[in-house]
Amino acid sequence: MDKKSIIGLVLIFAIFVGYMWWTAPSKEEIAQRQHIHDSIMAVRLDSIREADSLARVQARIDSLRAAGDTSVAALVQQREDLGAFNAAALGADSLVSISTDRMTVELNTRGGQVNRVVLKGYQTYDSLPLTLITPAEDNMNLVFSTEDNRVVNTRTLHFTPAPSGNWHTADGQLALRGGDSAVVAMRAQLGEGQYLEFAYTFHGDSYEVGYDVRFVGLRDVVRPAPVMDLEWRNSMNRQEKVNSGSRGKRTSSRNGDREKYYSNIYYRMLNEDVENLSMGRDDDKQVKTRLDWVAFKQQYFAAVLNAEGQAFENADLESRANPQNKEKHYLTDMRAVIGIPYDAARPEMHMSFYYGPTKYRDLRAMHRGYDKMLPLGWTVISKSISRWLIIPVFNFLERFNWNYGIIIIIFTLLFRLVMLPLMYKSYQGSAIMRILKPEMDALNKKYPNPEQAMQKQQQMMALQRKAGYSPMAGCLPVLLQMPVWTAMFWFFPIAIELRQKSFLWCDDLSTFDSILDLGFNIPAYGDHVSLFCLLMFGVQFFYTWYTMRGQNLNQGVPGMKFMMYFMPFMMLFIFNSQSAGLNIYQLVSISFTMVTMILIRQFTSERRVRARMAAYDQKHASAKPGKAKKSKFQQRLEEMQKMAEQMQKEQNRRK
Repeated sequence: MDKKSIIGLVLIFAIFVGYMWWTAPSKEEIAQRQHIHDSIMAVRLDSIREADSLARVQARIDSLRAAGDTSVAALVQQREDLGAFNAAALGADSLVSISTDRMTVELNTRGGQVNRVVLKGYQTYDSLPLTLITPAEDNMNLVFSTEDNRVVNTRTLHFTPAPSGNWHTADGQLALRGGDSAVVAMRAQLGEGQYLEFAYTFHGDSYEVGYDVRFVGLRDVVRPAPVMDLEWRNSMNRQEKVNSGSRGKRTSSRNGDREKYYSNIYYRMLNEDVENLSMGRDDDKQVKTRLDWVAFKQQYFAAVLNAEGQAFENADLESRANPQNKEKHYLTDMRAVIGIPYDAARPEMHMSFYYGPTKYRDLRAMHRGYDKMLPLGWTVISKSISRWLIIPVFNFLERFNWNYGIIIIIFTLLFRLVMLPLMYKSYQGSAIMRILKPEMDALNKKYPNPEQAMQKQQQMMALQRKAGYSPMAGCLPVLLQMPVWTAMFWFFPIAIELRQKSFLWCDDLSTFDSILDLGFNIPAYGDHVSLFCLLMFGVQFFYTWYTMRGQNLNQGVPGMKFMMYFMPFMMLFIFNSQSAGLNIYQLVSISFTMVTMILIRQFTSERRVRARMAAYDQKHASAKPGKAKKSKFQQRLEEMQKMAEQMQKEQNRRK
């Protein structure tokens, strides 16, 4: 290509660029065009939202797009599918905010549904407002049919708010305080004297909200049906701190993501049995029996829909964990399709919501069975101990307005003092065994062979009997303590009284206290170091060493000594991610036991034990030979010893 051709191409390109620059619209023209485009799309989207249902509208839109027809007039035409409810499809979306002493509730005119619930006096672990109900387009949806075979989804209808009662206005909200009650009626108007109404009754000092559904003047419009489906959904927010090593993992471990473990759907059947979906994992269930209520429950809070004396006919329940924790504050998606009874002669359905904390005492006082949502153990014994012992004493100590860490310590000491008379024999027995150590060592040397184990055991038991030691006296108190300890293990993680209450270096007794974040996760341990758990481990290890020194357990059960020393390490891993309140209880309880045992050992006189043994020998020496009464246990031991000796002789003979 010659020089003239190159110059010609450059000039042509320059002219083209200049023309494009000269004809390009200005910023003002671009903004104006964008504004016009946005206005048109807004009108179209508003018309889309006013159609029958999301699924039906999407199908119509797809068909219109395929035909090349996207006019607003064509989209508005879709409202005709609502039939008699066509007029209720018109209107702009807006929110009605209601403030009470306990919570703030938002009602959405689109669907007349509860859009958001924020509880007052509570915060999330990262100091955000505690939102129990998360805004969504399909939080609530009543599905029914009309006489002309149309299916109506109320989430697509527009409702007009009609407040009535002693309302006050504050900061743009309807406000209600103290013992006052008032109603906000959400009405989907069809015509004169014809409307569908959702009436919400609020109380200034209550977590309960009345929820009534009324079909007024619609007897010839709504098709009679024994049951209508009420769809209720919510994306449950994460409210509590979580061990970061368990985030994004589908785990049912209470040590991993405890809030996920305790987030579940509960329901109460008419026979008053309260059941729930599987703990800590995805689950669904079709309940075909009648129900009193259905609850979306988290670790410390719950949203409950109550049938108010009627009964729900059935329910399809579903709980799904937030996939890979894609949203930081979302925990679990819960869904319930509830069959509510409908009577054309009396087209009213009375229900109520409870949005609030799951404090056992308050739930029990409502006499609705809500308190049975709290997982207090797997056995009747554990549940009974929590309900009739732990919770009443704990609530009594709350009246003194002490720090909750102090309450746990006092509670633990009171319980240990009550158990002390039962434990005294066990502690004293340990002291006696320490005194008898020389005799025990002598018996181990006297009977070194395995085939002499039965004879050695018999001699040891005779020695213990002479000193006044009973093995059963040491085992029974420990067995009595196990149900109480199990009940404590279940109670502390669900006690809302401990939530976000600080003590010493711990800022929340309901969850683990972290003095060091490791930055990496240790399997079965976590990504942090709990100081209360570490202190508990130290005390328990010292206690184990103190009680084990001088005892020849290896001659009895091989590996027992290793197991006793391994136990504190196992507890360290188990309790590192448990609540600080539970670790304080363990720390104080083990410390009390250790101090008590040391004192009893110090005051258990060896001289008295030796004197008791001498008196025992003298008493049995004066008895006539063969007249000493043997217990059934002794007789069985002797029989077993004889059988063992015969078997050993038979084996030796065969060799």
